[in-house]
Amino acid sequence: MSEITDTLDALGLLCPLPVLKARKRLKSMPEGAVLRVLADDPAAIVDVPHFCAEAGHTLLSQDLDGAHQIYLIRKSC
Repeated sequence: MSEITDTLDALGLLCPLPVLKARKRLKSMPEGAVLRVLADDPAAIVDVPHFCAEAGHTLLSQDLDGAHQIYLIRKSC
């Protein structure tokens, strides 16, 4: 598993905030860094993978942990 560089707690935030906050956090991270995003918005299951594909970032994993999701995103250039 990739080493996590930073964690974004987006629990309680609704669409589009988890993706907007992830985009902002990734901008300040170096290329290759891994951001862990915690979200509980049902729309994030679609929004986060779509954001990664559109922005060129790599979605390393997408898991469920009880009532929330955990995403690992590797930043591209």
